[in-house]
Amino acid sequence: MRTLKGPGIFLAQFIGAEPPFNSLDSIAAWAAGLGYAGVQMPTGGADSFFDLERAADSQDYCDEIAGRLKAHGLVITELSTHQQGQLVAVHTAYDELFDGFAPPEVRGKPQARQEWAVRQLKAAAKASKRLGLTAHATFSGALAWPYLYPWPQRPAGLVEEAFAELGRRWRPILDAFDEAGVDVCYEIHPGEDLHDGATFERFLDEVGGHSRANILYDPSHFVLQQLDYLDFIDRYHDRIRAFHVKDAEFRPNGRSGVYGGYQNWVDRPGRFRSPGDGQVDFKAIFSKLAQYDYPGWAVLEWECALKHPEDGAREGAPFIRDHIIRVTDRAFDDFAASGVDAGRNRRLLGL
Repeated sequence: MRTLKGPGIFLAQFIGAEPPFNSLDSIAAWAAGLGYAGVQMPTGGADSFFDLERAADSQDYCDEIAGRLKAHGLVITELSTHQQGQLVAVHTAYDELFDGFAPPEVRGKPQARQEWAVRQLKAAAKASKRLGLTAHATFSGALAWPYLYPWPQRPAGLVEEAFAELGRRWRPILDAFDEAGVDVCYEIHPGEDLHDGATFERFLDEVGGHSRANILYDPSHFVLQQLDYLDFIDRYHDRIRAFHVKDAEFRPNGRSGVYGGYQNWVDRPGRFRSPGDGQVDFKAIFSKLAQYDYPGWAVLEWECALKHPEDGAREGAPFIRDHIIRVTDRAFDDFAASGVDAGRNRRLLGL
C-alpha cells in the first residue's frame, strides 16, 4: 500500500482575467496559500498558462515552468488535454459546438481539426516526459454518443464500428505515450464514448489491452449515472491512474430523473457539488484507493451548481488532506505475533 499524493487542484475552472487568476505565478501563489501541493495543468485554449508545443520541444521551457511552480511549493500533478482529446473523435452532430475547442485556423475543417488534436496529444506525451510525469488526463472523444439510447433501434454493427474507429485513432497516440513512459488517463464521463466500465472495456479490447490505456476516476459522473462508484474501483483499480475529487448528488422526482429534462444544472435531479456537499462517500473511496495501492494524486476539480468557486477551492484542500490515509507500515496485530516456525506450522495443521 502507499499513501495518496495531495492535495492537488485542477486549474481549468479558475483561470480568468482577474487577479490572482490571470497569470501562472499569481494563481500558483493563490493555490499554495490555500494549502495545495500540486496543480493539474490545462493545456487547451489561448488563456492557458502552458504552451504545449513549446514544452514538447524544449527542456528549458519545462524546467522554467516547473521552477516557477516550485518557488511556490507546487508541482505539476498531470497535464490535461481534455479539450484536445475530445477532438480526436467528434460526431458530425457536434462539429460546430466543439469547434470552439480548436484554434481558429482549423475550425470548420473536421479533418484538419482532428489531425491538430492528435498532434497535441503526441506533444503532451513528450512534454509529460520532460516534466517527469507518469500520468496524463484527457477525454476519449465520441462517435457513438448520439446513439446512446437504443431508439430508434441501432443497426447491427454500428457501435462496434464506432469503437473500432475510436481504437484506430487512439492506438498511435497510446504508442506515443508508451514511448514516453506515461499513462493516458481517460476521464470516464458522459458525452464521451468511454463513459462507464462497459464502454472502457470495449475500448480496451479495440486497442489490444494497451498498457497505457488507463482511467481518470471521478465518482461524480457515476452518481449522475447511478453507477456503483465503489464497485467500479474494485473492478478497475489496476487501471486507475488519476483521480478527480468532485462531489455530486442525485435526487430524482416525479418530473425528471437521470436524463435531466433539458433543465439547467441547478434544477436537474443530478448535479455536481463541492466536496462534502453531495452524496459521494469519499471515506470509502480514499480507503479503497489506499487498499489497492493507487499511485497518483487526489486532485480537486471544482464544479458546483451552487457554491462560489473560491469557497470550493478554499474548502477543498483541507477536505482532501483530511481524507488521505497515511498507510500503515505494520499489521495492527503484530504485537501478538508468535514468530515463524515452519515445523510448528505443520504440527498445527496436523501434518
